[in-house]
Amino acid sequence: MSHMTPQLPPAPEGTGTPPRLHAEDLTLAYDRRVISENLTVGIPDRSFTVIVGPNACGKSTLLRALSRLLRPAAGQVLLDGKAIASYKAKEAARIVGLLPQSSMAPDAITVVDLVARGRYPHQGLIRQWSAADEAAVQSAMEATNISDLRDRQVDELSGGQRQRVWAAMALAQETPILLLDEPTTFLDIAHQIELLDLFADLHETGNTLIAVLHDLNHAARYATHLIAMKDGRIVAQGPPADIVTAELVREVFGLQCLVIEDPATGTPMIVPRARRRPAGG
Repeated sequence: MSHMTPQLPPAPEGTGTPPRLHAEDLTLAYDRRVISENLTVGIPDRSFTVIVGPNACGKSTLLRALSRLLRPAAGQVLLDGKAIASYKAKEAARIVGLLPQSSMAPDAITVVDLVARGRYPHQGLIRQWSAADEAAVQSAMEATNISDLRDRQVDELSGGQRQRVWAAMALAQETPILLLDEPTTFLDIAHQIELLDLFADLHETGNTLIAVLHDLNHAARYATHLIAMKDGRIVAQGPPADIVTAELVREVFGLQCLVIEDPATGTPMIVPRARRRPAGG
């Protein structure tokens, strides 16, 4: 995508250098309720990593920790070898962007003004709004098909339209690492595929994407690296073709299924076992 900035090269393979974004021995908790303990995970550079698992398994909590929104009770998240908590907010936001699960827009803000807020990390006392900022905003709105909504107020839009506006704001931020917490929420099936295709294109330009998705088939189709979680721990991780099996789906989700080859992409496709059809009729 033309509006994305050049990315830093990944570490040379075989050097043992950890990925740009990784977590070591995390304990994640809300107040005294522990979600995960001793959680260590690395996000492969330039991957499209998707985190899956049943409700309340800790996947969104992990994403919040990776994005710097949730401070671990123990352990640390490292970005380029440095604790992410030690970064200044704007400094971190120029490297790691987040599309949250649900967001509240300021009252009466227009679409174009909300998308423009994605450029905030790039502003400073010396560097003010520029032609590059304007181009990034326009490109992000075109990519998410919301250009015709630019002057509408966000609170007048449907849930699906608002989700695309927030996605545009995240794209306008132009970060080499982008975290997506259930980005297809509120979208119909056509717009789900449209948005996931957009993120796949973004990944192909060299960006690292980490998404939480509920739909296993979407995860298996789009991920280059899959992390399956249950009860706050990682059960399996790796390329979908290597780890997605009927046994894994049964272990993680308690679902009896068949795993076949997706006829469109060749990726694993999960087919739930049908209930027995009633006789006759």
